[in-house]
Amino acid sequence: MFMNRKSILLLLLTADLVLTGLFVTGQHSEIRLLSGSAAAGQRQEMQKEQIKKIALTFDDGPHPCFTEQLLDGLKERGVKATFFVTGEHAELHPEVIERMENEGHLIGNHTYSHMQVRSGNREEFRKELIKTNEVISGITGEEVLYVRPPYGSWDKSFEEELNMFPVLWTVDPLDWCSKSVTGIASKVVSKAKENDIILMHDYYDTSVTAALKVVDELLEEGYTFVTVDEILFD
Repeated sequence: MFMNRKSILLLLLTADLVLTGLFVTGQHSEIRLLSGSAAAGQRQEMQKEQIKKIALTFDDGPHPCFTEQLLDGLKERGVKATFFVTGEHAELHPEVIERMENEGHLIGNHTYSHMQVRSGNREEFRKELIKTNEVISGITGEEVLYVRPPYGSWDKSFEEELNMFPVLWTVDPLDWCSKSVTGIASKVVSKAKENDIILMHDYYDTSVTAALKVVDELLEEGYTFVTVDEILFD
């Protein structure tokens, strides 16, 4: 069938309008998609800001019984912690160190024999740090970057000399000298706030039981347990 000039022009105009509509609709879809992505990004940022981080740390282990009990409880709750171990105990119980590493906990140095640095024993203290690093890395294959100096005594020159970062604490329930699970846990929970570093010990049964009670109560309060590097550097 032959079409006259007027019919052809009308057909072309209609096709042009249809294509324009499709193009605009596509643009709107793309805009909606971009807007949705931006909104999702904003939600993720808001969620990150709303996370209440807190770090649970343990000194003096590993203990062959109590640390295993603690690891069982942390695994059951999906919680990560930081363990500052002594070299002598790590040597005695390498399988516990391996488990800590495999389950995603952070492992730090607590000297070889729980030595406190003083003005007259700097070189001996330094040797203990190096020896403990070798013990831990020999088990895990990972470099040791963090140290919990016994009693909080530290020589800052070690930071550059050994490339190690000291980690102190903000909450100390003195769990090592108490046999009251409820008393230890209440001290921690009453003082705990966002970005705190809690000091406890995995070498005592009451401390381990109290620590899991602390975890349960702070999880209910909306805290997320992280390793100390996330507190220090995030």
